[in-house]
Formats: sequence, C-alpha cells, structure tokens
Amino acid sequence: MNLNLFNTLTGKVEVLAPEPGKPLGIYACGPTVYDYGHIGNFRTFLEVDVLRRTLKLLGIPVRHVMNITDVDDKIIRNAAALNQPIGEYTARFEKAFFEDLDALRVQHPEIIARATEHIDQMVKLIQRLAENGAAYQTEDGSWYFRLAAFPAYGKLSKKDLTGMVDGARVDVDEYEKDSARDFALWKAAKPGETSWDTPIGRGRPGWHIECSAMSMEYLGETFDLHAGGEDLTFPHHENEIAQSESVTHKTFARHWMHVRFLLVEGRKMSKSEGNFYTLRDLLIKGFKASSIRLALISVPYSNQMNFTVDGLIDATAAIERLRTFHARLVEAHLEPGSTELKASAEQAETTFRAALANDLNTAEARAPIFELVRMANTALDKNQMLAGDRDAILETLVFFDSVFDVMEDHDAEATRHAIEWAVAEGRSAEIDPKLMAGLSLSDADVDNLIAERTAAKKSRNFARADQIRDELAEKGILIEDSKEGVRWKRK
Repeated sequence: MNLNLFNTLTGKVEVLAPEPGKPLGIYACGPTVYDYGHIGNFRTFLEVDVLRRTLKLLGIPVRHVMNITDVDDKIIRNAAALNQPIGEYTARFEKAFFEDLDALRVQHPEIIARATEHIDQMVKLIQRLAENGAAYQTEDGSWYFRLAAFPAYGKLSKKDLTGMVDGARVDVDEYEKDSARDFALWKAAKPGETSWDTPIGRGRPGWHIECSAMSMEYLGETFDLHAGGEDLTFPHHENEIAQSESVTHKTFARHWMHVRFLLVEGRKMSKSEGNFYTLRDLLIKGFKASSIRLALISVPYSNQMNFTVDGLIDATAAIERLRTFHARLVEAHLEPGSTELKASAEQAETTFRAALANDLNTAEARAPIFELVRMANTALDKNQMLAGDRDAILETLVFFDSVFDVMEDHDAEATRHAIEWAVAEGRSAEIDPKLMAGLSLSDADVDNLIAERTAAKKSRNFARADQIRDELAEKGILIEDSKEGVRWKRK
C-alpha cells in the first residue's frame, strides 16, 4: 500500500515513495533551543512522528534527519542577557526538548544535526553561491543571498512577489511574512557575539543556510520529503529552496509536508491571552502526556486544530477506555474458536491502514478501532467472545498502537520529570496537589494497600476497605473492581 500525502509544492495529493532500494529521506525542521517548547511546536513533531510510524507500518524504510538550531538571534540575545556561553545556554533547553519528546512518545530521528557542528558545510555552500553569483558580501563582512538570482522564488508559498524591491536586504533571522528581500547567509561578527573564523570571514550563520547545508549533507542534493510547521513555508522554506537550487540546479525536495496551525480554546496561542502552554505547564496541572499526545494527533495534520481542555478530557477518557478494555481482554477466560468478531478485527485493521495511507487521516483511522472496542465489550458482556476473536483483536490493537502509542502507561515518569522541573523553576504552587500526593506512593505501595483492602473486605471489615479506597482516591489513585479482579490507575 502506498502513502498518499499532500504536497505543498504542487498543491496535490501525491504518492510519497523513495527511490528503489533506498530509504525514504525526510528532513524535518527541529527546535530552536532558546526556550521550552510549546504545544504548537509539539503538534508538528507529533505529526511527523505519525508520518514516520505510518511509513514503517507500510513497510517503507526511513532515513529521518532533524536539525537543532543552537545559534540564532534569540539564542545570542538571551545567552548574553544571562552572561552565558551559547553552548551552556542551549544545552539546558535541548535536554528539556528531548525529555518532552520522550514524554510524548515521539521516536527520535535517525540523524540529529546541530547547527554549530556544521559550520564548515554552511561556509562551503555560501562559497558555491558566491561562485554562481547568487551571494554577495557587504562592507561589514556579512554575506547575503541575491534574490534576483533565483527567478523561481515563491514557487512553494505561491506568493506574488512582483513588488519585491531589488537589492533590499534583511539581516534578522525572522522577519515579516510578506518581506521578500535579499536575506543574510552569514553575519559578520559583532563585539562579544559568538562567532567562527572561516574562509569567508569571522561571523556566524544565518538561520536559513543551516537547513540547506545539513539536509544536503545527510540526504543529498535532492531528497524525498521536507516537513515542518506551516509558519515555516515562507520565508524559511522558500529561502532554503532558493539557496539550495541556485547551487545544485536540481529540485531540492520533491515533496513538502506542512502541519497546520494550532489554536487554543479558539484563539491564537499567546502569553498575553493566557492560553500559552508548554508540555510541562499541562503536566503539572494534572493532564497526562498520553492524553496530550492523543489529543494533538487525532486531528489530521492538514487541518487546523483547536486545542481545548474538553478535548484533553475526552482524550483521557478514550485512553482509559482502551487500557481498561485491553486489561479485560487479556484477563478473560475464553473458550477456543472464533466468531464474526475475528473478521471485524481484521477489517478494522485494514480500514485503519487505509485511512493513514490517505494523507495521514488519523481521525478516520481511530474510528474503526474504537468501534471494534465497543463491539468486543458487548460480546464480552454477553459471553459471546472466543479465544480466536481475542487474538485477532489484540493483534489489531498492537497495529493501532504502533502509530498512536497510547496503550501502555508511561505517564508517571513524565509527570515526575515535570514536577521536578516546576520545583526547580520555583513554580511548586502551580502543581496539582493530587500529583504530589500520588507520586509519594510507589506502585508497590499501591499494590500493598490494595492487598490490604482485599483482605479487609474478606474479613468483612468494610470500614477499613472504604478508608483505603478513599485514601488512594485523595492521592489520585483510582480502584476498579471487576469479575477479573482489582485494577488500579493513576488519575
């Protein structure tokens, strides 16, 4: 089965496939490590995770490169304000970024490329641009890309750039979205600013040249797919195309995938609106990383998403329904054989795969899985399920979780890291009290209390059994009694 994916460059849904005998080359823009990532950033990383997991599900090998921008205007400014070397400043946020990725179960790329480790490649690319007449040096020693040297500029974003001012320059890394001007490739060193001695002068790279140099270093002059958030389409990705194709005279990336913007409670996310959330902000409020993952990927990447607290609550309930059903299924004592449920499980798997292959439609992909859970729960209630049905359903759930990855509970570790962060940042007062209480109990502590409760019930000491249940509930531990036994979970 092929993966059909919308291509921003052509404006069409097209088959995404590697060259025969090669892995599919993906370059996805990574973080600029000047602060903690917010949920809008992580929606993009999660959707790229869905992409790579789907490709593997379809049997397509992947070579995925992600950059780390560890030098740019913001980093230099913020590090200078703290009187820190940029390497010391960025290390803290890079570490936090990967902790957050792990909390959200995002698979790491095959290659992680830091900008500061690829200065030589950037300098050589600028030299080639200069040889081709597409780059020029100004009196202060900076280098700029000559936009007039690339007539196809604007082909990705489809912007009308006929009003472009010839020779006008912009030297900041991020600028007005409609500003088409010669942009900085290399910025001459300023007093006290981090810089490198190179054949093109002492200075440091502009933001856009970093991705061109690193993508071509690991994936070649032409590769299969470039991905990122839609806010990067112009000018960043447009500039990448211009500077890359001006040197190679080849197509830079054949396919472009852009993840749509995230709204929060119907509004653009901003600190002034009070709706700006990092992952850690949500974790210390008591939400689970798995719920945040499910909420962020359940809306297809090509649709704008409205992130809400109600949506998080719904995602939490959906995951609990899945986990409870899985535990019930595993614990059930069933007779040999199978019924029509086996065929239903196989059909759900087929529908799931087809939905993902159709432009990563995660909303359509999850629907048959939850319908299968509903049917199977009904069959269990009526003692109408057989062992062959269970095996088929469990296989389908494994298939589902190879992409969604929410079945296993990894939330306690992520929450613990977030609490440690909040304490270190002086934000202890913002931590949900139940989280602190619940984390004071290890899994073994909970098991011991539940065993004591079971013994109390057997001895008809119902007051003690109720007391234990209430104490655990106060600490965010919920108990569920079923005919298969006692199960518990952290809120």
